[in-house]
Amino acid sequence: MTLQEQLDVFSNLSSVVADMNYLAPMTERPRNYTFDPPRGVPRSNVENEVRAVAIHDARPVAGSVSLDANGFALVEHRSAVRDFFDDEEIRRVYYPEVERLVREATGADRVHIFDHTTRRRVSDAEAQADAPRQPVRRVHIDHTARSGPQRVRDLLPDEADELLKGRVQVVNLWRPIKGPLLDSPLAVCDATTISFDDLVPSDLVYPHRVGETYSVKFNPAHRWYYVPRMRTDEALLLKCCDTLEGVPARYTPHSAFTDPTAPADAQPRESIEVRTLVFHRS
Repeated sequence: MTLQEQLDVFSNLSSVVADMNYLAPMTERPRNYTFDPPRGVPRSNVENEVRAVAIHDARPVAGSVSLDANGFALVEHRSAVRDFFDDEEIRRVYYPEVERLVREATGADRVHIFDHTTRRRVSDAEAQADAPRQPVRRVHIDHTARSGPQRVRDLLPDEADELLKGRVQVVNLWRPIKGPLLDSPLAVCDATTISFDDLVPSDLVYPHRVGETYSVKFNPAHRWYYVPRMRTDEALLLKCCDTLEGVPARYTPHSAFTDPTAPADAQPRESIEVRTLVFHRS
């Protein structure tokens, strides 16, 4: 399909227009703390620039988008998990499901799952000391050209040198726990529509280490997608990082957003994402 044909298909997809929080111009390096910072230090120094963007229905093009061509893929998968908030069941039942699914989608030689996050939106999360993790309403990418390989060194130190000789990807699997999802859906940006100049390395500060993510500056060329009324037997694969320089899609921006068509009484979003390291032999 030619670029013009792709643009014609994209322009004919149904869409909603919603606000997205991009990174505003900053003189400081962006920084977010994952815990209460030292006294007098703000939890985040990130300054947002709100932009209204069209977010298009991904279902009609689900058969033609892929991780390598666009940075994301929609897959059908019915999980055997009964309670997604039971960490033991997630590791025992869901991790093997995710490993198989990611291996099939990528053709990988090995998939290493390194963590998962469940989210349950609550309206007064900032006032609750023990509030659940909330949807992230900021355009970002979980890993960078530096931090993706660093996770291999952190998590698999004895094997890292050999593993990093081959192609390494960081791929997330995201799904709603309850559906159809109306509240705070996940939007993904076609990775081939970004410029590397759009990406700003940013610190993600943990108690014992500092990770690096990409914040994202606005670019009118960005093409955004989401899955309306996403079901619990659907999941999004999202490529956060890829060491193979020749592949079209290497880093995929994403963000939760407020769907203007969602009813006021929509059930609050509950979701789970699993993060994986994906290895291909050199």
